[in-house]
Amino acid sequence: MGDEDVTALVILAEGAEEMETVISVDVMRRGGIKVTLAGLAGTDPVKCSRDVVICPDTSLDEARKKGPYDVVLLPGGLGGAKNLAASPKVKEVLQEQEGKGSLVAAVCAGPTALVSHGIGKGKTVTSHPSVQKVMEEAGHPYTEARVSRDGHIITSRGPGTCFEFALQIVETLRGKEVADKLVAPMLVKL
Repeated sequence: MGDEDVTALVILAEGAEEMETVISVDVMRRGGIKVTLAGLAGTDPVKCSRDVVICPDTSLDEARKKGPYDVVLLPGGLGGAKNLAASPKVKEVLQEQEGKGSLVAAVCAGPTALVSHGIGKGKTVTSHPSVQKVMEEAGHPYTEARVSRDGHIITSRGPGTCFEFALQIVETLRGKEVADKLVAPMLVKL
């Protein structure tokens, strides 16, 4: 697969956790994945959970026209996750992604949107500890691993696990060799 052939859609909603968003986008781009950061509510700048403002590349509506994507990623942040979980558009994107057997990735509180939209039923997941009960009550086997991959579902715990999370996505889509080459230049300690 050439670099231009591997794509990611990151859905940015108001209240998203900014580190989870930026680290994931950055690491995937370093790994040769063409990432589209799509604003759930449009193209206006998005205020994140710690008042950092991020400008999306495009709107989710426009990004959907350019799909399909190899991975769809949902950042966490409680407010952002609630917005993702309440969105019929996100549900459609995730259902299409799962229907193709393509990767779905979510971090921190982001996995709660998977529950809301019926994605990854029965898959082992991890999440921020504050939403563990939600995941377990929805019938997901739960692990406290920093990153979990079960089939086409990749989940992670929070801002401090995002380098590992994004590297797992790069490894899955571009190969272990590509992911491994990113570690030293970023000074990541795994």
